[in-house]
Amino acid sequence: MLPFALSIFTGAFLLFQVQPLIGKYILPWFGGGPGVWTTCLLFFQTVLLGGYAYAHFTATRLTPRRQAVVHVVLLGLSLLLLPITPADSWKPDALGNPTWHILLLLLATIGLPYFVLSSTGPLMQQWFSVTNPGTSPYRLYALSNAGSLLALLSYPVFFEVKFPRHTQSIFWSGGLVFFALCAGYCAWRVWRHAIPAVPVTAAPPLPLVPDESAATPAEPSTAGGDETLPSAVDKLLWVALPAVASILLLATTNKLSQEVAVIPFLWVLPLSLYLLSFIISFDHARWYHRGAFSGLLVLGIAVVFQVQAAGNDAPMKLQIAAYSAVLFIACMVCHGELYRMKPPPRQLTAYFLSISAGGALGGFLVAIVAPAIFNDYRELELGYWLLTYGLGVLCFRHRSREMALAVAVGALAMVFVMPWIRSYFDDSPGLGTEMLEFHRDNALIILAGVAVVIATFFHIRTLSVMPGFHPRMAGFVMIICVLVGAVVVVQWPEGGTVPVLSATRNFYGTLKVYDYNADDEEERYRLLLHGATTHGLQFVNLERSVMPTTYYGENSGVGLALDNLGEAPRRIGIVGLGTGSLLIYGRPADYMRVYEINPAVHDIARSHFTYLEASPARVDVVMGDARLTMERELAGGQPQHFDLLVLDAFSSDAIPVHLLTQEAFELYLQHLEPDGVIAVHVSNRYLRLRPVVERVAEHLQLHVAVIYDDYEPDWWIYATSWILVSKNEAFLAQPAIADVKEEPEEEDGARPLWTDDYASLYSILK
Repeated sequence: MLPFALSIFTGAFLLFQVQPLIGKYILPWFGGGPGVWTTCLLFFQTVLLGGYAYAHFTATRLTPRRQAVVHVVLLGLSLLLLPITPADSWKPDALGNPTWHILLLLLATIGLPYFVLSSTGPLMQQWFSVTNPGTSPYRLYALSNAGSLLALLSYPVFFEVKFPRHTQSIFWSGGLVFFALCAGYCAWRVWRHAIPAVPVTAAPPLPLVPDESAATPAEPSTAGGDETLPSAVDKLLWVALPAVASILLLATTNKLSQEVAVIPFLWVLPLSLYLLSFIISFDHARWYHRGAFSGLLVLGIAVVFQVQAAGNDAPMKLQIAAYSAVLFIACMVCHGELYRMKPPPRQLTAYFLSISAGGALGGFLVAIVAPAIFNDYRELELGYWLLTYGLGVLCFRHRSREMALAVAVGALAMVFVMPWIRSYFDDSPGLGTEMLEFHRDNALIILAGVAVVIATFFHIRTLSVMPGFHPRMAGFVMIICVLVGAVVVVQWPEGGTVPVLSATRNFYGTLKVYDYNADDEEERYRLLLHGATTHGLQFVNLERSVMPTTYYGENSGVGLALDNLGEAPRRIGIVGLGTGSLLIYGRPADYMRVYEINPAVHDIARSHFTYLEASPARVDVVMGDARLTMERELAGGQPQHFDLLVLDAFSSDAIPVHLLTQEAFELYLQHLEPDGVIAVHVSNRYLRLRPVVERVAEHLQLHVAVIYDDYEPDWWIYATSWILVSKNEAFLAQPAIADVKEEPEEEDGARPLWTDDYASLYSILK
């Protein structure tokens, strides 16, 4: 038992530990956006499917000896790929969607090790049955579950915080060697048992849950007993339900990454809850109560929609709690219903292969299909809609009174709970007025809820007093109501009645241009949103169109730096184009060089805003990741000699990590004049970036001036936080800067230095 237990525990741990680790390696190369992790999850799900298929077919088509030989060869080949650190040659050098580049990179670096690890659960269970006939392998499940959860939960709070990235890679490589030795010993044990192949009856792992608890053959199947074969609809649901769960997993992760930051903690939390729902659901039928979770799902979706509508007004902890809790409830519904449809033991491998295929399908739909057909993030809403539609189908098929009643109660509770949630975020004139406004604005949803309540009432009543009434009517009405709800969700306008001039979506996120006050020539302006973060606004009126707005007012840190930089000609570098607002500070003899990674931002800045063409300076826009581009410029002998370098590139609500490390600042200094200045935009709702920049400046012996400007003379000027960093102490000592800079903060402990090898956003969460 021990070698098999060690193999399964170590394999499960390594399988989940490598996911955030490899994500941290490649995140800086592709802009630091949430699309990188979405693509990684697609890769993990797809290779996991391949690992399940490999375990299934080798166990059923090969003798145990041949199976052991094949697996030992794969183990040896996987060790030849160590270490898994991606080579610099994989850094992108072309523009456009990098999804396929990322997939190819992952395949070349961790493809084979991940494939071998993903097959561990079912393979070791089958081998254990070969070497220990008559002994149940299900005792190994607990170790597998412990390994998977321990890997996920320990990474953001221990490994990422305590060890640099390179050390983590060494630890992981050592773990793979240990795993290969254990698995090789197990293969040798199988080789010694020259017996015919044993059909696999041990449950293989679940999608994204490589070794987790599965249904035990001893439990009766709810699909009609151990002798009842699954129907075609059952097989369809084996794929559809995990696909919906996978869609919601990736969509929730995307949402949290957009609203907060792209950090491993917000990758790991949804994945852990997804995994936990599998473990609980497949442990025993008693943990999933169809009625309770159905009602909670309907109510939870209502809460999420209100939090989503509140946007950045919702506190970070509330957003994380709401999205995560509803994801867990939704996954419990999907996986709980899957458990109820488990087939006889002889069909378990096909069952779990179908589940794995559904997980990979969901990942493909979110990572590949959705960006191609949507100009906004709609996967979360559509995922919830698909699941509620599935509830109607299940209610219809199983004639479930409890599910219909629970959904009805949840829909009715939503009518009274949602106004309370809305009043929490808004300056409400009173709950009574709030209720009236809510009922007026959400008439279709309320009617749908009332219809479900009425249908459920008749459904339950007529089962006993009207035998002629079809008991599936409640499920049918639920399906109709959900279809109506889909129209509401898809057509629901974001931003109220404000016209949207442009809406685009690509690998780097969503961009929308709103046209405010279109009927007022004096007050009309256009605003650019990247996700939920404002990236600039401009008045349409010619005279007001050259006014500094949002984060770039004259009293902001960057405004003061530009005004006190000296006479033209000046060379100014800007990382992050946005609307091009900073270009209005240019003078006729100035040169301004803008680095922008997102082609859609460049298109919007030229088509919907006039800062680029109105700037008096000579402006060049260089497309590509700023840091990689600057590295290539230095390699080509082209230092830019900037007098001022502005770091204003935002992914989600913060500057990407790879632009704030020691190596990044060393690169900036090589492009900077000796007395030049770096202006870092650290305005942020959720992260404390000030100590990060101050620590890097301290390490490089640079002077710092922190300028927090909360003076908002007009609504179009925002409160901001900027940090000016320079070797030129005299520049920072000018009265215009020295008189407004913040006093040094009292240190509340050691401030770790961020490097390319070590950076932890979890440690600076507010």
